[in-house]
Amino acid sequence: MRSKYLSLFIWLSSLIFIGSSCSTAKNFSTKFYYEHEATLNKIEQSYKSCYEQHPFTIVFTDKQFSTLSIEIITDTLTYIYQFDVHEARLADTLNKYQLNTAGIMELITQMKAIHCLWLNNLDYYVDERKRSVVLISIKPVSFNSPFAYKKYYILSYFSQPQYFDEAGRLLVKRRLRKIHKINGEIFRRINDKICYTISGRFR
Repeated sequence: MRSKYLSLFIWLSSLIFIGSSCSTAKNFSTKFYYEHEATLNKIEQSYKSCYEQHPFTIVFTDKQFSTLSIEIITDTLTYIYQFDVHEARLADTLNKYQLNTAGIMELITQMKAIHCLWLNNLDYYVDERKRSVVLISIKPVSFNSPFAYKKYYILSYFSQPQYFDEAGRLLVKRRLRKIHKINGEIFRRINDKICYTISGRFR
């Protein structure tokens, strides 16, 4: 009998811990977004503007945010380069492919300031109509969740208002009521166009 009550206590404690952790993650995500809203929105707008001129993706590859990889997308191939953020050939390469060099260099500075690891533009389709979402991945230094180890904060910026269920989870459509996963992750509402997830992967 004692063993039965002990098992029940452990089970209930686990539920409380998981619930508390989910609440902590949600509170952190909302707080982090609104504390850094202006910077995050500026990063999204800068990236979208530069991307529309020429598609590319940026990812920092070290903890010091001193080395980055940039994928430059052309009609035929995707070229992947790795640079130190201060070396001259970074700007030379951006110029070579006729990217917005000044805009991207400023974007890199913005990313470093907020510990943004990765920027990407993802295309998807709804009712055979092409849509896009900008993904911003961040490793916050102030992430004090119980599951903080190797966790990343990922924001999704949609161009149009999205649909959500009662729990705030992103849906494919209002009537379909199907969860819309991005890269296998469930995203939750911050506002009508911006969602977040906490993931063990930064992309």
